[in-house]
Amino acid sequence: MRAALLLCWLLVTCAVGKDTSSLLGKPAPEWNVTNWIHSAPLQLKDLRGKVVLIRWWTAPECPYCRATAPALNEFNESYSDRGLQVIGFYHHKGDAPLKDGDVKALAENFHFKFPVAVDPDWKTLHEWWLDREKQGFTSVSFLIDRKGVVRHIHPGGQYVKGDKDYELMKKKIEQLLREK
Repeated sequence: MRAALLLCWLLVTCAVGKDTSSLLGKPAPEWNVTNWIHSAPLQLKDLRGKVVLIRWWTAPECPYCRATAPALNEFNESYSDRGLQVIGFYHHKGDAPLKDGDVKALAENFHFKFPVAVDPDWKTLHEWWLDREKQGFTSVSFLIDRKGVVRHIHPGGQYVKGDKDYELMKKKIEQLLREK
């Protein structure tokens, strides 16, 4: 009986606590998106020297994206002058066809003032996240250092001011901003 319970616990732990270590410490791959809101098209290589926080999001049905939006706005406002570049990557989950105007309205509804890329067919999301390991969330965040190396991954869900994931993200951002 104990062996069966231990096996069940291990299976659940492995399924929930995805190992993201294979992505950490590696250069972030370049993205291939051309449709941007609040910005001309950006390339990751052109952001060298900045700390980059990338968050995949969708709306309006994603409660995690809605809950995390204030943290993204706060990080953008608090740290952009110190070298942080927040970027949102929108990935469409709705049944209706994707329209650029809709994404712009959703970004404005979240009060995003930072660049937002539209990731058609989730191409970059698959390359960066979904095709690497079985993942439970698509609302992943990557924190990339000034040299373009992935240094922290929030594997999805939300981070909200006051919770441990928010505090960890804030701490990691501040740590990377201190590095030169």
